[in-house]
Amino acid sequence: MPAILDDISAEILDLKKKIGATILAHYYQEGEIQALADITGDSLKLAREATKVDSPVIVFCGVLFMAETAKMLNPAKKVLLPDLQAGCSLVDACPADKLERYQERLRANGHKFQTVCYINSSAKVKALSDWVVTSGNAEDVVRNKVPQGYEILFVPDKHLGAYIKDVTGRDMILWDGSCMVHEIFSLGDLLKMKKQHPAAKTIAHPECPANILGHADFTGGTEAMIKHVGSFTAPTEFLVATEANMMWELQRRFPQHTYLGVPGVSCSCNKCPHMARNTLEKVRDCMKFGKPEVLWQPEFDKAKEVLARSLLNPPVAVTPVVEDHPHGD
Repeated sequence: MPAILDDISAEILDLKKKIGATILAHYYQEGEIQALADITGDSLKLAREATKVDSPVIVFCGVLFMAETAKMLNPAKKVLLPDLQAGCSLVDACPADKLERYQERLRANGHKFQTVCYINSSAKVKALSDWVVTSGNAEDVVRNKVPQGYEILFVPDKHLGAYIKDVTGRDMILWDGSCMVHEIFSLGDLLKMKKQHPAAKTIAHPECPANILGHADFTGGTEAMIKHVGSFTAPTEFLVATEANMMWELQRRFPQHTYLGVPGVSCSCNKCPHMARNTLEKVRDCMKFGKPEVLWQPEFDKAKEVLARSLLNPPVAVTPVVEDHPHGD
């Protein structure tokens, strides 16, 4: 690591003690950020771990919808996000007003349904939903919590929805959204890699299209991938079809294996540009200046109820805190 990054990392650790912060980082963050985090995880793990944080400040190294989730489940804590522009193509794919109009049309046409939204969605969309799921708990929620006899409107990820529909057999109406990273994995390159590495095991995230999943030896969310890779004791090659930074965590935990990222159609290293907006400098600065801060919004009241019953086991009551400056800077 270059000396300047060492200096910034040291500043971050000093600031963490000074302001009483816990750093949460998603697996899709750069390794230098994950290395400084108190907790790393996928969306489900980070949502659950956020409710156990004792410190007054949470620094969330991820994208905006994740930091909003942490705030909704921890209303009394200060939640900082290094870059408020760190968004998500799936959030953009499902505007709340468009979803609400579509729900109204379905009801008018006699559909009896519940709305299941992927956590990669805005708080307003979560507030319009019956359930919020991650790739880690979507199958469980659809199997065991959505009552039989209801269709499921699954938003916004059509690929994850199609995968869950296939494994559960539930009737689903799929929103036409997709992840800009997982959508563009190159099937041709994957097949070429499988030919070059015939003993390799292919692991893929269910946000990938069916043509990729059809050639995977294992499909699962990031925590499931880690568990699966950990079940191999002998050194093994893995072809990894998810955001490239995931390989940092896999290498850290299981260095005996070899990890080869599946390329995107236009790049050799498929990384999320939104996740990449967070840098060590921005992590330091948000802690130094106390902003950007995720502040309580009106839609959080309803959304946090859906989040709590969907993701927390057992669900916990989350009481909002009225802030002096609800709209912030």
